[in-house]
Amino acid sequence: MIPPSDTSGPRADIVLPCLDEAAALPGVLASVPHGWRAIVVDNGSTDGSAELARSLGATVVHEPRRGFGAACQAGLLAAEAEFVCFCDCDGSLDPGLLRGFVRRIADGESDLLLGRRRPGERGAWPLHARAGNVALARMLRRRTGLRLHDLGPMRAARRADLLALDLTDRRSGYPLQMVVRAADAGLRVAETDVPYLARTGKSKVTGTWRGTWHAVRDMRAVLGEPPARTGVSR
Repeated sequence: MIPPSDTSGPRADIVLPCLDEAAALPGVLASVPHGWRAIVVDNGSTDGSAELARSLGATVVHEPRRGFGAACQAGLLAAEAEFVCFCDCDGSLDPGLLRGFVRRIADGESDLLLGRRRPGERGAWPLHARAGNVALARMLRRRTGLRLHDLGPMRAARRADLLALDLTDRRSGYPLQMVVRAADAGLRVAETDVPYLARTGKSKVTGTWRGTWHAVRDMRAVLGEPPARTGVSR
C-alpha cells in the first residue's frame, strides 16, 4: 500500500457506495489516498454511516433509491475530478491501491481498469459468489470478446468516459453494464490483481446464494441489451 503522505501522481474522486457500513468506514476512509476526495453515497443506512463518514471528512451524498447502481451513479454525478474510482465500503478492498490504477490510466495503458480479486484469507470470497462471477465472465467474453476473470467493484476511469457511457442500470447490473458499454465504445478495458479480504458485516448482494443469483439475473439482462450508442470516441 502507498503511504497516505504520498501526494505524487494524478488525483481522483473515489465513490464509495454505502449501506450500513459504520463498522468498516473508519478503516476504509483512512486508506483513501491523501489529497483525494472520498464520496460516500449513503443508500439508506440506519446505523449512522452517513454521519460518521461526514465526521471523518468524506463528502456524503444521499441516494434514497435503493440499488448498487443507483448509489454508484449518484457518486459519479457528484464527482468532479478528471479520474473517478469505485470501491466497496466494507473493508474487503484497499482504496489505497487505486492510486496505481489512476497512474496507469493517466499513462495511457488502459481506459477502464478493474481490480481482479485475489482472496487473501479463508472465507473472503464464498463459493457461490465465485461461481456466479465465473459464469458472468464467460458470458461477458461471448458478448464482447473481453477476456476478464472478475467483474469486481474496484475500478477506475476518466470521468468524461464514464459519463459518456450513459449507464442506465440502477441495480446489480451496473458494474457489468459499465464494462459492456466501454467495450462497445472501443475503450481499452483491463484488469489487475488486488488482495481481497473478508468484508466487515454481512453482504447485501453476494452473502447468500439467493442474493448472488439475483445479481446474476440482473447482469444477464444487461448482456442481452443491444449495443448502446455512446458519446465516447477513440
